[in-house]
Amino acid sequence: MWKYYAVLSALFAAATAILAKIGIKGINGNVATAVRTVVVVFIAWGIILASGEIREVKMLSKSNLLFLALSGVATGLSWIFYFKALETGNVSKVAPIDKLSVAIAMGLAFLILKEPIDLKTLIGGLLIVAGTIVIIL
Repeated sequence: MWKYYAVLSALFAAATAILAKIGIKGINGNVATAVRTVVVVFIAWGIILASGEIREVKMLSKSNLLFLALSGVATGLSWIFYFKALETGNVSKVAPIDKLSVAIAMGLAFLILKEPIDLKTLIGGLLIVAGTIVIIL
């Protein structure tokens, strides 16, 4: 099932890039990020309210809260820099370079989370890095 969610994530990420580039026209990237963030907040809380998962909020540990807050900081900074890049860059260059995060996440998963490394995953990550280098140069 995770593969379907991952593909849907990729499709919506692609739509995000195009919609953001159209939406950012004539405005500051920070303003665009703030508007987008409000929409995400309403959707996320709406989902947990509608599904009845709101009761799980009280089960969050201090560790959960700390690392989710740090993840939120990282997400916010990622979005701010992404929109700044979109202000002046082409989506066809910004989006693929942004996806270097995939290879970085893979490397960090191997190092920090001790996830297993297999050859096809390693090759895929290296191809992402190579593609990013080609686009940058």
